[in-house]
Amino acid sequence: MAKVILRGLTTGLILQIAIGPVFFFLVNIALQKSLVDGLFAVFAVTIVDYLYIVLAIAGIGRLLEKKKVKKILVFISSVVLIGFGFYMAVSVLDSVDINMTINHSSNVYQSFISAFILTISSPLTILFWTSVFAARSVEYSLTKKELIAFGLSAGFATPLFLSFSILIITILKSSISPLIVQIANMLVALVLMGYGIMRIIKIIRIKS
Repeated sequence: MAKVILRGLTTGLILQIAIGPVFFFLVNIALQKSLVDGLFAVFAVTIVDYLYIVLAIAGIGRLLEKKKVKKILVFISSVVLIGFGFYMAVSVLDSVDINMTINHSSNVYQSFISAFILTISSPLTILFWTSVFAARSVEYSLTKKELIAFGLSAGFATPLFLSFSILIITILKSSISPLIVQIANMLVALVLMGYGIMRIIKIIRIKS
């Protein structure tokens, strides 16, 4: 069982390398707010990840494989990404005064809720975990009990990787000029909007 847990954690850490919009959103929180805000946001992401892992193990991912359902979910998640990106871009402009100093305003509740909503708005993550578990269960010949242990340990990679990243960013941001922080935040906002727009364009191309 220890070997299964280690394999799950290793798999989870490897998958974390493929950073996505949620990671960039957490970077924005770490740059604009406090370490506590960042950790609360990581906690929110972890909750959603484990929820999706449980659903993937339960086999819910099969229901989301239907093309119509998949397109609807992709569209909804894309709109949410664009909305978050736009909101962040506006927030960046409002958080810097004429003296180019960043107005850090900690709000752990807002950080938690925003990270939770952004993460849960991409239910196709269930399909991702379903495919990972299917591949690993065949590769390692996992039993149902071992698959659960594998999934739980793979999910633990999320708080481990994100917490360490948030800590590093929080430590380094004190030596970064406010202008660079503002530019970085704006880039994060553009990345989120870019993800959303690209997904919508992909849906339109598939329909045509």
